[in-house]
Amino acid sequence: MDARSYAANETLKDGTVVTLRAIRPGDAGAILQAFRGLDRESVYRRFFSPKKDLSPAELEQMTDVDFSRVVALVVSKATESGEVLIGGGRYASGDSASGAAEIAFVTDGAHRGLGIASLILKHLALIAREAGISRFDGEVLAENQPMLAVFRRSGLPMQLRRDGSVIHITLSLASEKEQRHGT
Repeated sequence: MDARSYAANETLKDGTVVTLRAIRPGDAGAILQAFRGLDRESVYRRFFSPKKDLSPAELEQMTDVDFSRVVALVVSKATESGEVLIGGGRYASGDSASGAAEIAFVTDGAHRGLGIASLILKHLALIAREAGISRFDGEVLAENQPMLAVFRRSGLPMQLRRDGSVIHITLSLASEKEQRHGT
């Protein structure tokens, strides 16, 4: 699977057809526009602090990914004026020997609760398994119950550890067969 050209169409809970696709360097303007349209709660849940804007370096880091160590997907919907980004997610693997990757998501507040994060997780897990990644690690604010629910509903074996106001999550990507055989 070539993650650089990944694209899939899905339907949200409200019937909206969306495209999940690999992020591209040319998405910087759309990412900035989407970020500026996020409500404060969405920004805080993603970055764990208030943030007013993205720097040029942050935009480059978000959009110029290698698709081997870092894989990033955006979720877009078609409008009369063109494609609009309504969510995104990524994983970043450090040490390839560990088989782990850190995962993160963001969803536009107006589209929250429609299944976007669940779809991103599903597609990132598919790509990660193909790449030999065996688990996702993430951090979620304890107050972010909707994101915790996404992880619980994913069907992936999950471990939680609380550290103050942050919950550390580990999701196993091993298949049921691999889990039964301990491989």
